[in-house]
Amino acid sequence: MADALKARNNTDTSRFEVVVGPDVAFAEYRLGDGEITLPHTVVPEAFKGQGVGGILAQAALGYARANGLKVIPLCSFMAGYIAKHAEWLDIVHPDYRARVGG
Repeated sequence: MADALKARNNTDTSRFEVVVGPDVAFAEYRLGDGEITLPHTVVPEAFKGQGVGGILAQAALGYARANGLKVIPLCSFMAGYIAKHAEWLDIVHPDYRARVGG
């Protein structure tokens, strides 16, 4: 199922979202001067174990990279994702690299 799922950037709510029927998984963000803060990620039970968290992380981090933004991973899920996927470490704000093992 995760192969068919895609995240969208809902700029009205400042969230990257994966929507299937009534279920919405999301990663909140806040944009700042040259940075994006990722404070909270929610994946409903209906999505558990399907890679939806990873889809959200890739969407948020890909957006940051494409827009030249430094990432502030306040969300423990996002910090853990980056820690497991070192290819994203270069876009983490220097003040937060220790949080992700960098």
